[in-house]
Amino acid sequence: MPQYTYKAKTADGRVVQETIEAESHRLVLNKLREQKLTIIEITERKSGQVDWKQDIFASLRQFQKVNEQALTVFSRQFATMINAGLAMVRCLDILSEQTEDRKLQATLLSVRKDVEGGQSLSNSMAKYPTVFSNLYVSMVRAGELGGVLDEVLDRLAGFMERDFNLKKKVKSALTYPVVILIMAILIVTFLVLFILPTFVKLFKGMDVKLPLPTRILMDITNGVRIWYIDIAVLVILVVLFAIFAKWVQTPKGKLYFDQFKLQIPVFGMLNKKVSISRFCRTLGTLLSSGVPIMQALEIVGKVSGNEVVAETIIKVRESIREGESIAGPLQDSGLFPPMVTQMVAVGEETGNLDAMLSKIADFYDTEVEYMLSSLTSMLEPLLILGMGGIVGFIVISVFMPLYGLIGHLGNPNGGG
Repeated sequence: MPQYTYKAKTADGRVVQETIEAESHRLVLNKLREQKLTIIEITERKSGQVDWKQDIFASLRQFQKVNEQALTVFSRQFATMINAGLAMVRCLDILSEQTEDRKLQATLLSVRKDVEGGQSLSNSMAKYPTVFSNLYVSMVRAGELGGVLDEVLDRLAGFMERDFNLKKKVKSALTYPVVILIMAILIVTFLVLFILPTFVKLFKGMDVKLPLPTRILMDITNGVRIWYIDIAVLVILVVLFAIFAKWVQTPKGKLYFDQFKLQIPVFGMLNKKVSISRFCRTLGTLLSSGVPIMQALEIVGKVSGNEVVAETIIKVRESIREGESIAGPLQDSGLFPPMVTQMVAVGEETGNLDAMLSKIADFYDTEVEYMLSSLTSMLEPLLILGMGGIVGFIVISVFMPLYGLIGHLGNPNGGG
């Protein structure tokens, strides 16, 4: 089938350039007009002709991630339109025009084409796992089967909003301490590379016994300025990082590393609370959307992001298969506090597990927010103190021999 490259303007004034397949130039015009695009240019690609620019952008778009906020907005608007009675194809058409995320736009156009051809929405979305996660597709499938797609999409949007806000809070809380740390490293590097060498030359020509801090500082400065030592250290660090990254990708390595992350002082507790919140929120959302519990647990295990949680979920599934409760394996894992396991047990007994899981997730979201606030307040003075200590050591190392030299010049005969 012939390929056509077109340049067109969307309703909001953006210029888009894509390549599509069609049997004729007239069919291309009809398709673009259906999408409410103002056509600027259409060019047929000859057989064997390669549009390098277009192909490069298409290749790069495969690695590009869809913006979480754009996907959340799409889900919310999709739910509203479905609830208002608009046809699904029409909804996808409108939403593909409205979104500013290029990858999401291209994906929605493809999904629209599949749905128009008779495929289900969930099956169409499943073809794009980099855009629609297993969790997303499973919930949409449950919504289609239960005839409550609008409600499920609304729940999905709420879930993604809370998940996005949680990640945003963690990132924003750690941004300031990281900036301080980077500034400290840059300042110390500048001093060692450009300022201290002048003092090192001065100290070498002095007929004064240098104190220990000054000798240590001189050794560090001289070592840093030797290029082959720098390269050797850099190569060793890169090799060690590569070995560590490879090891972490193995099932055993990932399990040990995830266990370590949960045991780090202060940060381990934060990781644990985030993991519990995400587990409860995801499982509660799936159950409330009508996804069977075994399938829901399988999905939660895949999207948990922590092997300790994933192993616990495997044990929970085995427990359910044997007709036992969910709370037992959660308690045995040591990851979930008694309050969580007791609330889960109550939810199982009352048949209100999804609501109970949502309450647990809300509680732990608040705990994470409070802990992040406390952690930021604690890290800031510690980093400033550390930076002050390093700069103070440099100042003392520089001025101690200068005071010795002044004393030596003031009393050249050593007091005799």
